[in-house]
Amino acid sequence: MFIIDAHLDLSMNALEWNRDLQRPIAEINLREQGLTDKPDRGLGVVSLPELRKGNIGLVVATQIGRYVAPDNNLPGWHSPEQAWAQTQGQLSWYKAMEDAGQMTQVNSLQTLDEHLAMWCNGQENTNKPIGYILSLEGADSIVNVNYLESAYQNGLRALGPAHYGPGRYANGTDASGKMAANGLELLKEMERLNIILDATHLCDDAFWQALDNFNGHIWASHNNCRALVNHNRQYSDEMIKALIDHNAVIGAALDAWMMVPNWVRGQSTPRQMNCNLEVMVDHIDHICQIAGNTLHVGMGTDLDGAFGKEQCPYDLETIADLQKIPALLQKRGYTDTDVNNMMHGNWLRFLRNAWK
Repeated sequence: MFIIDAHLDLSMNALEWNRDLQRPIAEINLREQGLTDKPDRGLGVVSLPELRKGNIGLVVATQIGRYVAPDNNLPGWHSPEQAWAQTQGQLSWYKAMEDAGQMTQVNSLQTLDEHLAMWCNGQENTNKPIGYILSLEGADSIVNVNYLESAYQNGLRALGPAHYGPGRYANGTDASGKMAANGLELLKEMERLNIILDATHLCDDAFWQALDNFNGHIWASHNNCRALVNHNRQYSDEMIKALIDHNAVIGAALDAWMMVPNWVRGQSTPRQMNCNLEVMVDHIDHICQIAGNTLHVGMGTDLDGAFGKEQCPYDLETIADLQKIPALLQKRGYTDTDVNNMMHGNWLRFLRNAWK
């Protein structure tokens, strides 16, 4: 099964975690033995060889650089210019991966079709480049709206205005409040450039305001359901319905605390909480029941998004195990067409419509 994953923090792992994603995941984890600076050291599940092994040939890959004001205790940069520079370093890593033949940027219908033809040609995946669609998670690094044009020229095709906490353009997870004037200006410029709005991480106030003010294409790259895990990071049924009305696709995430209720970071374990891939299917099924079809959900795993095997389904050793999901969906009664939709077809339909 060909798979599209709509949210992977590849450049963050390469530059902040210092992981050479060209190497086998076992080698990456071995090199991290004894390190304690991050809770997921030695527990990574994502590398470019594992993507190839899992037939995950196209991903939405992020840049991320948060600005933090003096009273903001989240990790981040002390000026928007520093945050911009961080995202440009991440862009340079993607370009280096292209030069090495490891990745290729997909940013138009032509490059999409060319990449799919190459990836699905029946040949072994061993030497195929991973296609990536460039996305920005949190807009803090956009120094001012004029910077967005440059980002677009470098391949940016999707943008989530917020991440965690208060943002320069919009407020995100665990924050509240509507967008300021610059946030609405950002939405207008995104619309002009045909940059996809990623509604993920927008706080409730900003979510509804963005949907009211943005006339372009909207997706949610990595979100789960508030009805199953009650947290402001998740989508309520009302929010899911609104996204469906906007022809959005929602990517199912594999961060354990978003999958099962009552997760305690640093204490809970996936087995203790019975967090497995079946739970992901519960969230997928909830969205499908609201939609009345299978046209609005896909994969958006967020694997190695500052967590590893300590905080993802216990039956997933590496990202290649996404290949277990089709059988789980079929076991729930979904047809082959449904499964194709959810593993890749919905994202492809969305992109073809957005880029036509």
